[in-house]
Amino acid sequence: MDNLFILLLLPVLGALALVFVQHEKAAKQLALIVSLVSLGLTVSLLTRFVPDASMQFVQRFDWIPSLGIHFHLGVDGISLPLVLLTNVLVPLIILSAFSHSYKSNFYALVLFMQAGLLLVFTALDAFVFYVGWEIALIPIYFICALWGGEDRIRINLKFFIYTFFGSLLMLTAIIYLHLQTPANDYELTSFYQLGLESGVQRWVFWAFFIAFAIKMPIFPFHTWQPDTYTNAPTAGTMLLSGIMLKMGVYGLIRWLIPIAPLGFAAYGQLALVLCIIGVVYASIIAFKQRDAKRLIAYSSIAHVGLIGAGVFAWNIQGVQGAIIQMVNHGISVVGLFFVLDIVERRVGSRDITLMGGIAKPAPALAIAFLVIVMGAVGLPLTNGFIGEFLLLMGIYEYGLWYAVFGGLTLIFGAVYLLRLYQKVMLGEVNEQTAGFVDITRTEWLVLAAVVVLVVGIGVYPKPLLNLSEAAVTNLINGIGQTANR
Repeated sequence: MDNLFILLLLPVLGALALVFVQHEKAAKQLALIVSLVSLGLTVSLLTRFVPDASMQFVQRFDWIPSLGIHFHLGVDGISLPLVLLTNVLVPLIILSAFSHSYKSNFYALVLFMQAGLLLVFTALDAFVFYVGWEIALIPIYFICALWGGEDRIRINLKFFIYTFFGSLLMLTAIIYLHLQTPANDYELTSFYQLGLESGVQRWVFWAFFIAFAIKMPIFPFHTWQPDTYTNAPTAGTMLLSGIMLKMGVYGLIRWLIPIAPLGFAAYGQLALVLCIIGVVYASIIAFKQRDAKRLIAYSSIAHVGLIGAGVFAWNIQGVQGAIIQMVNHGISVVGLFFVLDIVERRVGSRDITLMGGIAKPAPALAIAFLVIVMGAVGLPLTNGFIGEFLLLMGIYEYGLWYAVFGGLTLIFGAVYLLRLYQKVMLGEVNEQTAGFVDITRTEWLVLAAVVVLVVGIGVYPKPLLNLSEAAVTNLINGIGQTANR
């Protein structure tokens, strides 16, 4: 099956069906089945995909032809890894939620968000891309608003205002670009061919950049993120950190830089500097966190800052490193947040100073957590190593000192993540952790899948690299490397 439209439609139909399911267990099972079928369809796409620079499985339907809007979909080596990431993580996120008493409306929102995310990664029409961008925001807003922490209303409002403001800027740029196309359409290729003057490209750059920078987030557009990640339910945090922030990085590669190369030539270095500042700033803040979930939130800002810097270096190593590291970060951060959710449910706290000795009563959890931490740190033979190596190679090609400061994320990350592991898992058992119970069967399934991915990609990353290599090379050569100076 190589029909992208069906891949998008399936989670929507699943979400609609869940509205009529009243029994909690049946809702969980139906959501998991739908997500696994989506994964199966994605694997089918993967087996038929030819790793060249072409756009494949293309479908194009008239949607609103009077306005030049066409439902145009396709994938290449840049987008397919993110489609795969989405449909690998969603079943794991759904399965991880089985330990909570969520009813059918929760799982319906997760599947509806999955459809929006897939639409973003497959859209070849800017209007369709924007629709997917907004569709993905709506369910995560309600997930955080309905199942978040005590201060969820204020925090969620801030998150919505930030992201909606960025979306409006992007929509303004999309409409302007549409009006400049000879056929008055929204086609990605039409936007690529516009060749706008430098002054126009500069403001178009900022309109897209702010929208994508907020979503990732890049310093100083990050202030919504720590509170939102901390107060969201764990499944919501996984969706935000594991998949949704990749929308912003993907937007940089697919839309921003190819559409406004002269704007990128003018401001790309500033954007790269902001990413590097985010790496150092977030890492320093992470050192001071006692709330384990908040620590991982700041860790995510640092790691995404490095990914963004790799993109703005705009060379083959940097961009290909960003693509594979988006996949690796998604896997690792979902594993980290899930382990912390297990610990919080058993201990009743996220304060790492109150923990200790969990490895003794829960050796299986301790081993899984250690492997995931090693992947997040970027230890050789784990998934994080190859991505961070390529990113630093790309940033080094741009400039030595950028690579030096970008590389601090490896050092700082190793310190605060290993400190987190030590505080939580090692030491003596105390009152809070004395009755800790090792992982259940469902938890074991999720953690086993994450561990296999961490080790499997680390040992043999070649298939992922092959997926993106030709498409990245074609894009870099097409835009030209002069834009990064």
